[in-house]
Amino acid sequence: MKLSINLNKIALLRNARGENYPNLELYANKAIDLGVDGLTLHPRPDHRHATSNDVINLAQIAKNRSVEFNIEGNPFSKPNNSFQGFYELVKIITPDQITLVPDNVDQITSDHGWSSGDHDIDLKNIIMKLRDVSNKSQISLFIDNLNGIEYAYEMGVDLIEIHTGEFSKGIEKNDMSVLTNIQNMINLANELGLKINAGHDLNLDNLKYLVDMGNINEVSIGHAIIVDSLNFGFETTIKKYLDIIRN
Repeated sequence: MKLSINLNKIALLRNARGENYPNLELYANKAIDLGVDGLTLHPRPDHRHATSNDVINLAQIAKNRSVEFNIEGNPFSKPNNSFQGFYELVKIITPDQITLVPDNVDQITSDHGWSSGDHDIDLKNIIMKLRDVSNKSQISLFIDNLNGIEYAYEMGVDLIEIHTGEFSKGIEKNDMSVLTNIQNMINLANELGLKINAGHDLNLDNLKYLVDMGNINEVSIGHAIIVDSLNFGFETTIKKYLDIIRN
């Protein structure tokens, strides 16, 4: 299992003062120094945390330092003022991974996965366009149930990212039935030949359950890492997450 750190919350903290402090590039390099496998950013059209320039800068850092860069976002997000547009950013940076998320502009965080709807043809078309401009990228769909996995297969993507929000709530309540739900999704994805990522609300308490299941390619974690850094410091926190993943 690999760890990709989502640095959106550091960008959010920086934006609160309108200055370059904390410096996003500094923390990206620190995370790589500490051993993370990749960097993730999820730019939104309002630039409330990661900006288009952040995406371009961190993608270059990832390339220079031979780690993965994963851009997350709604593939239908168009250029808007200083936001360069999701497709346009992919064309500029040609990332290692593209994670497509069905979030709305005003969502606080991604809260659901893809399902079939009026967007089916448009989604398949944008996936083809993304492959044309970044043909070495692995494309992933954010999903939250078995139907979502079948949908991802129909859309012709390479990976799924399992939305682990309900899983995380279940572990917090000691409801271990959520493990069966995740295992069923892993099993179906394996049957369909899809690689598996996971992300959302993962933390030091619940991550070990995913590690024990196996067959998960990568986890993307951001919010909890930054919160834990308030208690333990950034360096110690990264080491704690890597210890769970690799031991």
